[in-house]
Amino acid sequence: MKPKIVIIGGGSGIPVIIKPLVKQDVDLSAIVTVADDGGSSGLLRNYINIVPPGDIRNILVAMADTDPDILKTFQYRFKSEDDFFAKHAVGNLIIAAMTERYGNIFEAVQKLSELMHVRGHIYPVSNQPLVLNALFDDGTEMEGESEITAAHRTIKRVWVTEEDGKVDVQPVPEVLDAIRDADLIVYGPGSLYTSILPNVTIPAVQEALQKTSAKQVYIANIMTQKGETDTYTDAQHLAALNHHIGKDVIDYLITNSTQVPEHFVDFQKWGEISQQVIQDPEGVRAQGATPLSGDFLRLHDAGAFHDGQKVSTELMKILE
Repeated sequence: MKPKIVIIGGGSGIPVIIKPLVKQDVDLSAIVTVADDGGSSGLLRNYINIVPPGDIRNILVAMADTDPDILKTFQYRFKSEDDFFAKHAVGNLIIAAMTERYGNIFEAVQKLSELMHVRGHIYPVSNQPLVLNALFDDGTEMEGESEITAAHRTIKRVWVTEEDGKVDVQPVPEVLDAIRDADLIVYGPGSLYTSILPNVTIPAVQEALQKTSAKQVYIANIMTQKGETDTYTDAQHLAALNHHIGKDVIDYLITNSTQVPEHFVDFQKWGEISQQVIQDPEGVRAQGATPLSGDFLRLHDAGAFHDGQKVSTELMKILE
């Protein structure tokens, strides 16, 4: 039987890890956040009240084994002068149509997975569009992923609700099954407070993560993120994750030790004000986790990213 790996997150980070992992002899599942309210996803969510499709689209493409031209079309984003379709990705529109046709996002994604020959499983964490809420250090609260990040204040805690304010959010049952049966659970890489933590704050998911016998790994971000983790060390990232899960469950923390060249990252292009995440191995060990430090850096497109192949190799070592 193939070992089972579950990746939890969203955004553009985890497809980088998924692409090399799908080539391994593993049973791979991706649990994806549904609390995005920006860009094309946010527009579709506001117009037709569906789960935001952007993160799901990127992971479908990362896991698909189909014609590259189909994938390029799926990812194509209409130009700004196309007033009606401006900013929308073709794949987002297809996911919206499939959701309407099949009644919910879960069934839509399973059907698309069949059509695109996805190697593994993709599970939206919930069938309902969720709203991200945040409590800041000054005691104030705010809702909405985009607004929370733009506020650029120190976040103390986040949680998700349904759009009507209901806090008893129910995950898709397959999400809990995947966590229970996993051999390895991987968090990230990606935005800590807006891509990873929205998944783990759902009470039933929290409980499953506390009880699973799987090894659990957090892939620390290479750079801090404006409005979320401005001064965080890798140990502080880990502490926030463990805190939101409700228990120190992480066994390993993968962290990049290679220096990002000064002035390489174009912060204006990426809309960022950030610095390289500082390593704190003692702070990691104090939480019961083993720090795995190494060269996991890939520099391209004026940005600092994870080298998916190197991270995938490290994950397979942990699994073995």
